[in-house]
Order: sequence, then C-alpha cells, then structure tokens
Amino acid sequence: MSDRRREFADSSNGDRWFLSREAKTGVPYFVHVANQSSGGAVTRIELARFLNLKPNAPEHQALLLLIGTLVQGAAD
Repeated sequence: MSDRRREFADSSNGDRWFLSREAKTGVPYFVHVANQSSGGAVTRIELARFLNLKPNAPEHQALLLLIGTLVQGAAD
C-alpha cells in the first residue's frame, strides 16, 4: 500500500504542499513538490521540522486552516 497524501496548500508559483502518512506505520509527514521551473523536486519533511520552518509562511497558514476544519467538523 502506498502512502496517502492530502494537498493543503499551493502557491502562485506552482509549489504544492501535502500532508501525508506512512502506510505501514501511520507516521505523518509533509511533502513539498517544487514547481516545474524549479525542477519539480519532491521533498519529504518530518512533522517537527516542518512546524519549525517559517511559522508565518502561507503553507503554515493553510495547515492551520486544515486543522481548523477538522476541529470544526468534530464540534458539529
């Protein structure tokens, strides 16, 4: 079984950000897919490292919005 991804942010330059989870262990991590003009590199970033990178970055704000939708759904 492959790891699952959920896109939570994309930038105007074409970068994309995903929240993912290892299929076997359930350990969460982030995936950054660079835009094609930058080579389209795919980078896996561990959860703690991602959370410590640029806390005011748009992808962090998008993650907070995603978390908010999960909490909102649980409260309904």
